Amino acid sequence: MSTNKDQVKGALKDIGGKIQEEAGKLVGSTKQQVEGLKNQAKGKVQKGVGDLKEAVSDVKEAAKK
Repeated sequence: MSTNKDQVKGALKDIGGKIQEEAGKLVGSTKQQVEGLKNQAKGKVQKGVGDLKEAVSDVKEAAKK
């Protein structure tokens, strides 16, 4: 099992969204908080797509054996 680009990009987008949300809280910007939450959601979805791709790849490899 290896990590694919969707898993990495999704995780980074999620982390970036968390940072953006917290920065929004610090400066009192609801807009930044909402954008951060949206980016977190997008990151989680992208990571999920990567996880699914990885699972499919693992099943294909197992079927070859």
